[in-house]
Order: sequence, then structure tokens, then C-alpha cells
Amino acid sequence: MANPTTSLSESLAHSDAPYIVFSDFDGTITTEDSNDAATDNLGFGLEKRRALNLDILNGVKTFRDAFREMIDSVAANKTFDETKEYLKNKIKLDPGFKVFFEWCKAHNVPVVIISSGMVPIIRAIMENLVGVEDASKIDIVANDVEYKPDGSWTIKFRHPESGFGHDKSRSTGPYRDLPHKPTLFFCGDGVSDLSAARAADLLFVKVIPNHTNDLKVHCDREKIPYLPFEQFLQVKETVADVIEGRNTIEKLLQ
Repeated sequence: MANPTTSLSESLAHSDAPYIVFSDFDGTITTEDSNDAATDNLGFGLEKRRALNLDILNGVKTFRDAFREMIDSVAANKTFDETKEYLKNKIKLDPGFKVFFEWCKAHNVPVVIISSGMVPIIRAIMENLVGVEDASKIDIVANDVEYKPDGSWTIKFRHPESGFGHDKSRSTGPYRDLPHKPTLFFCGDGVSDLSAARAADLLFVKVIPNHTNDLKVHCDREKIPYLPFEQFLQVKETVADVIEGRNTIEKLLQ
């Protein structure tokens, strides 16, 4: 009989890494949420989208159901290729991410995108922002696109039975069961990150002045410990301090 731990290790990318950085994509690695940008500018608009975000935050609607409404409002007006091209040209990178990623590459620290967006859009944006070669070195765990028989499109959820659509804690959780217990970092900013907020050893929450900062609101309400950041240079310094032994997660969260 196969050893279940061995099977788990073999099925996970980077299963032998002592440290792994998981990060949300939209509004975390980027300066703007691509799904919000699509909904606000190509779909039913900011006002309705923001009302749905608050419904999610307050438990009135699941993220899955509200997010499908947003995406379908875009799909009603634009093809998937039109949407992808619009976002590829609009979305910008966090100013510190390239430096952070270069440090991670040099120190063999895997960076894995854990997103509630769609893989083809994220891949297109990343290839445009960091180049095809570097983008290929970043794993993307996300939802996908579904094409309907009539040619229209919608989102294909990774975990359709979950209220999150993509339950990020299910994507990061198996790493906690690995025998060598890797240290897991997670970076996020919004309502799509609620399920992952408790799953990391060290949670970084992006907090932008005069922004909605929904993940911060959730963590403050639920008393989930985290470190705030505005750009990835701050994440780089903290991750480096932990990995190189100048600080500990316990001290950082005191």
C-alpha cells in the first residue's frame, strides 16, 4: 500500500521547499484588481460591484455567487478575448514585486499565485508585466474560463461546491500536512482571500490609504494576526529577515 504522505508530497508542487510564498494576484501583486476593473468598466459598473463586495464581507452572499454575477455582466458585453486584451493592457504591477520575485528566485523560494481570477487572464497579464520567461516560473492556482455552446463564456470555478468558488485554504492547506512542515507566507488584500487568512504561518495584508482594504477589515473583526504592507518591498524585507534568521514570526506578530 502506498504511503499517503509520500503520495501527498509527490502530488504537490514545491513539496520539498522549506519556505513558500503564496500570494493573491488581483490588487496584491497588481495595483488594481483586474476583475473589479473588468466589472466596473466592461460590466454592470462600480456601484453594483461594490454593493456585492459588501454583501460578501457581511455574509449576505457567497463570494462564488456574487463573483459569477460580476463576471457574467462582463461576458454579456465582451468576448473573453476582448476582456483579456483589455486587462492585459490596463493592469499594472506592484512597484516592489519584481525586486521581491528576483530575491525569491535567487534564494530558491517558490512564489505561487493563489487567485479567484481566471488562469488565462492572469497568465496574459503576468507575461506582459514580467516577461514570458519569469511568468513561466510562477505557478498559478486559480479558476478557469468555460466556453458555452453558443460561444458565450463564464467563469469555471475550481471548487464549485464551495461558497468561495476557489477555496484558497484548500489550495494551501495540504502544505501544512507535509512531514517537514514548511513555513507558509500568504499575501492578500480582499474578500477573495477570506478563506486563506488563517491558513498561513505569516499573513501579509495589503493596506492602501483611502482604499476599501476588505481583508484588513475582516482580519481586524475576526482578530486574525497579520502584517500590513503597501508594496512588495516590505514583504521582501520581512521574508528575508525570517528566512535568514534575523527575526521570527512569533516576534513579528507580538
